[in-house]
Amino acid sequence: MPKGLVDCGRRHTYSELRKPFGADRNVLQKRRLSIGMGAAKLKRMVLWLFACCALSMPAWSAESITIPAYAPAVGVEQGYKIQKATETDMSLWFDKPGASSVTMRGVFNQRMRILSRDANGLRVVWSLHADLPGDLAGAADGYQMNALYQNSLAAYGVEELELETDLNGYPRALSGADQIKANLRKMAATTSGDAGASDSTVSSIVRNVEANPLFVVNVLVPEAGLIAMGQAYQDQIMDMGQELVATREEDYGGVRVPITSTWKLESSDPSAHTAVLSLVEKYDSTTFSLSQQAAIAKLMDAFPERVKSLTVEQLTSAKQASKNRNAKFVMSLKDGSTLEASEIVTVVSGGTTLRTYTHIQRADLPTTLAIPSVLTTPAMAPPQVAPVLPSDADQKVVGDPSKATAADTQAAASPADGNTAAVIEPIELEVKSAKIERSPVSSYASQLSIELTADGAAKFRDFTQAAIGRQTQVLIDGKVVIEPWIREPIMGGRITISDGANVSALQDMAKQLAVPNAKIRVQLSPQ
Repeated sequence: MPKGLVDCGRRHTYSELRKPFGADRNVLQKRRLSIGMGAAKLKRMVLWLFACCALSMPAWSAESITIPAYAPAVGVEQGYKIQKATETDMSLWFDKPGASSVTMRGVFNQRMRILSRDANGLRVVWSLHADLPGDLAGAADGYQMNALYQNSLAAYGVEELELETDLNGYPRALSGADQIKANLRKMAATTSGDAGASDSTVSSIVRNVEANPLFVVNVLVPEAGLIAMGQAYQDQIMDMGQELVATREEDYGGVRVPITSTWKLESSDPSAHTAVLSLVEKYDSTTFSLSQQAAIAKLMDAFPERVKSLTVEQLTSAKQASKNRNAKFVMSLKDGSTLEASEIVTVVSGGTTLRTYTHIQRADLPTTLAIPSVLTTPAMAPPQVAPVLPSDADQKVVGDPSKATAADTQAAASPADGNTAAVIEPIELEVKSAKIERSPVSSYASQLSIELTADGAAKFRDFTQAAIGRQTQVLIDGKVVIEPWIREPIMGGRITISDGANVSALQDMAKQLAVPNAKIRVQLSPQ
């Protein structure tokens, strides 16, 4: 390892990771010049240093590249095309390899402008949009993330975010946080009759924002952090093929998880004035597994019968967890900015594999990095169908928009291979409660929240698992009230129906479900 590498301590300290090596080299060069040594003495010194490096470090090419300090132009707005996807596989819990693999995607056009820059950092503004690019406008049903992101923008009440960043461009403060918190508090007060309900998802988001306003940045523009990872606040010298290794820690529910980060200069393109860097991060499996035990236990509680059928090896594996990150960055050799970035993060926990993909590209530049096929494959997901409500109702489906902020756990299913023609019998589900609530998306909209009994929740979970990728119907008193497509197994035992601002239809349904032993019927939609 190059001399001087130290614990970085933060995810975004890429420049700090490389700084000691570059700084030591610059100091050595200055000392050589100041001593005024002769040519022969200088040659002997160089040969001696080369021999030491050959003995103590991995071999790499002699080619060196200087990546300049991040120095973006003030006042210039840059557009970015951002592609995202999540893949979730819960095959272990359903004993059907591949049958429970679900995918959700999104494509966004966001814009960023540097407002000012000084010795302490930058002020930037991100303009946020949920609309699909024009060439994909007709394929909205294949990009479910965009609809969820639109819900998030409405919930937070913003169309742009102004940030303070460090000199690398990594966010460190959010302007207008008080107004955002006020928007969320207002929504939390109208999502249910009890404004202080501890189980309110919106209230939980409010608490997260109050604890750390940068939570908003992580939800609405996480790309800012990924772009900043490749940027440095000073000139950096790297040798082709050289690996720079450092460690840091991240906190997961009070557990400090060590992470090993390995940076490498992969290639350069003199004609395009770019260089490609790679990053591999591995999380310590022992401490990461420890940090995930509460979540794993909760998952197992949802599948008690399946847990009994697992082998010792399967159960041991399910109690373990791992995480790793692989990323590449195309860096400008003119101003040190990230022109393109690609990242894949894989988390295995509780027998479930979650893989997230992100590709970011400056809109005015050609693609350099390979794009994962999950981001480019033509959409296969079927369209959503609005609920069947009276003609005077504002018809729309809101599955559970409050979950839109949890991108690391969200997924929407593509049809399961081999299951599209399977016969699935209708089920009758007993209702525990049904109540009218304010929508977490808009204070002017209402929704009917139906909670099933424990037995009903288990039946509904199994039904939705078998029906992934297929259209279903929910019937109340023999009438179809909603016809959703099933994109993932629903394990919470809750069904949400929305009709916008008109609540009369929802009130009628709630009355029908208020009688003792009320039931709803769920079945496949007739083909």
